[in-house]
Amino acid sequence: MLDATPLQNAYQALLDAAATVAAAATVAAATVTDADADADADSPGPAPPHGEWNADQILAHVSLVSAATIAAVASVAAGAHTTYDNRIALDAWTIERTIEHAGGNAGLRDRIGGQAAALCALAGGAALSDAELSTPAPVRLLSNGTLLADQPMPLRDIVTGLAEAELPGHTRQLLDLLPGRAVAEATR
Repeated sequence: MLDATPLQNAYQALLDAAATVAAAATVAAATVTDADADADADSPGPAPPHGEWNADQILAHVSLVSAATIAAVASVAAGAHTTYDNRIALDAWTIERTIEHAGGNAGLRDRIGGQAAALCALAGGAALSDAELSTPAPVRLLSNGTLLADQPMPLRDIVTGLAEAELPGHTRQLLDLLPGRAVAEATR
């Protein structure tokens, strides 16, 4: 059995950061003129640095990665062979379509919250034995065009990697969108 506490904590930290960024975007939108407010009503939050994702795109990516992880865990629990490949979660069209389907930022946060509950229940509950968690799955992971992994990996490592690296990385990425955050980091 896998201790789901780190995974739950990582998801909660990400969702807290997303809510903080969304609140900052709401405050920023309230300070613009009425004409600008109409243009910014559907704004995905503070503008990211050039070439980086905005808050909605980050959340859509996390939702897609979470769905792929749930699929891999559910496949092993069902006795089926599985693979784990994050390339679809990096596809710009798929990310934008996910934002649209979820209904924007609040919908993405709700979706991720549900995915977190499902994944923690599957991976951390009695649904999988230690032998199943040790099942190797072919893995292909990319980040910013760089191949991180292209080899079989135990299912347990896929789930713990989500908790230890993927979610904390995107939590920092969200928090970096907050006004003044980049300045504070640069002056440390």
